[in-house]
Amino acid sequence: MKPKSQTKELNKVMDLDKLIHERVRLGIMAALSATEILTFQELKQMLKATDGNLSVHLKLLAKNGYLAVEKIFVGGKPQTSYRLTNFGKTAFQEYINCLEELIHHLHLDENE
Repeated sequence: MKPKSQTKELNKVMDLDKLIHERVRLGIMAALSATEILTFQELKQMLKATDGNLSVHLKLLAKNGYLAVEKIFVGGKPQTSYRLTNFGKTAFQEYINCLEELIHHLHLDENE
């Protein structure tokens, strides 16, 4: 049987934002938290994702209010840029806080 404190902390994993907690979406959120705005091509290169895969994840994050999307034409070619919304920034910070708290408590349990 697991100690009560370890069980409680492992339950925190269940509190992680499931929309963010996927490799490509986590990468998108992390990249945009470090850089205010990125284009589709910049994200594609950073994350080494295919057009289709990246597009699906960006649409999901935008649909749920995590990202703002801006479409402009540069030299006659369409360019799509993304940035975190205030909601997205808050959600990502809460995600990071939850991970840090989980790690902290697991390290405390190791030292007991």
